[in-house]
Amino acid sequence: MDIILQAMAAALTPMAIAAIGLGAFVGLIFGSIPGLTYTVALALALPITFSMDAVPAIGLLLGTYIGGMTGGSVSAILLGIPGTPSAAATVLDGHPMTGKGQASIALGTAVIVSVGGGIFSLIVMIVSVNLVSRLAIGFGPAEIFALVLFGMSTICGLCGNSLLKGLIAGLLGLMVMTIGLDAIDGVPRMTFGSVNMLQGVNLLVAMIGLFAVPFIIEAFSRKSGTGQADGGVSRIKATLPSIGLLMKHFWLMTRCALLGTGIGAIPGTGGPIASFLAYDHAKRFSKTPEEFGKGNIEGVIAPETANNAVTGGTLIPLLSLGIPGDPATAIVLAGLMIHGIVPGPALFINHAGEVYGMYFAVVIAYVWVLFLQLLGIRLFVHVLRIPQEMLAVVVLVLCAIGAYSIRNSVFDIYAMGVIGAFAYLLSALRVPLTPIILGMVLGPTLESEFRTALMLSDGELSIFYTSPVVLIFFALSLLVIGLQALSGLKRKPQTHTEMGIHDA
Repeated sequence: MDIILQAMAAALTPMAIAAIGLGAFVGLIFGSIPGLTYTVALALALPITFSMDAVPAIGLLLGTYIGGMTGGSVSAILLGIPGTPSAAATVLDGHPMTGKGQASIALGTAVIVSVGGGIFSLIVMIVSVNLVSRLAIGFGPAEIFALVLFGMSTICGLCGNSLLKGLIAGLLGLMVMTIGLDAIDGVPRMTFGSVNMLQGVNLLVAMIGLFAVPFIIEAFSRKSGTGQADGGVSRIKATLPSIGLLMKHFWLMTRCALLGTGIGAIPGTGGPIASFLAYDHAKRFSKTPEEFGKGNIEGVIAPETANNAVTGGTLIPLLSLGIPGDPATAIVLAGLMIHGIVPGPALFINHAGEVYGMYFAVVIAYVWVLFLQLLGIRLFVHVLRIPQEMLAVVVLVLCAIGAYSIRNSVFDIYAMGVIGAFAYLLSALRVPLTPIILGMVLGPTLESEFRTALMLSDGELSIFYTSPVVLIFFALSLLVIGLQALSGLKRKPQTHTEMGIHDA
């Protein structure tokens, strides 16, 4: 008990609270600007922690991480451009809500469920860090491959009215992420002799192109003097979701928080996978699945709860095993080791005070994020009052800077433009873009884990059917595909009936 009180005292010092608040603010800014991810913010914040005490230093990094994860929803909802890959699923219903004049409700709901998901994952981490870490470390390449394949099966549920177009879009996403040097053998793939293409297409650059460039093209293609694209935007007021709305979806939030925590605890997965799985889960169990993609609040609640629950999940293998789940937690690991805190089985014996201080820092970070975003809603919605042409210019500049800053490569700016123009063409042909995103997000992990599993088994495919976990995920994938196929067959007769009535 004395250790807990000491940890609380260390986390509640003015220095620690200010450091966590600074991290949360910087993370929100970097997370909400496409291209300037919270990973970049963490890299910039790490040198600042050298001269700080352990708890404020780690609090600064955790605040940046949590703020960045939450901030990605701001541009996703307001502009339809995800600030982080984890917010890509939020675009699907968050931006249509903006089109219906519900931007502030979407923003308010996103931040509240984000905080709820993050605190839930923290509680799960505290009470089950050893158990969950043992389960997570049991996931080898074959198990992760099966998990990601299960995630890929959700493409069937995101295809819209045409399964064929959706599958083609998913394959396009997979193809884009194979460009460049092969990660295992170092063989050039789909580079067409270009030296620049050897570096491949960065995921965030591709996502900026998919979302931002079509927005810019549409804004500039409108006739001048048409005003705002979204009617009634200037009348938007800052409103928050009611307690009744949140309680109505309480079990959805709980399920998605569990999903996000579990996904986060598995190294090599992360927020994008969790958010898309949560979105698909919400759609399948919703009473109104036909409203998804048109501004359904459940389509905001599910991915935002899950991707923020990932933050607590990723700390489970990080603290108990010293295994970072993504680049962001790798920087947090560096911050821990700089201050002499070595994660592992002996962490709670040698540094119990610092660990409990980190727990309190996470809670304080979410309080800061909640305060900053609720305070900022009144400011965020004013973005929608800017004329579309001016907003498009600002977005273009920010996206170009963001794309360049990821790898300091001019090629990435060109790649963003080409992918964006192609996305605009696909949208005109009514090809859904969501399966492309899912293919890009899951493709590299799917390939690398499949090949790693084969290398471990000397090419024997038996590794994929001797593990019970793998078989369970394969069965779930077949179940999802089968249910979606049956749903599609049921829709066809209804469609033909409606066409017949219309013709009559």
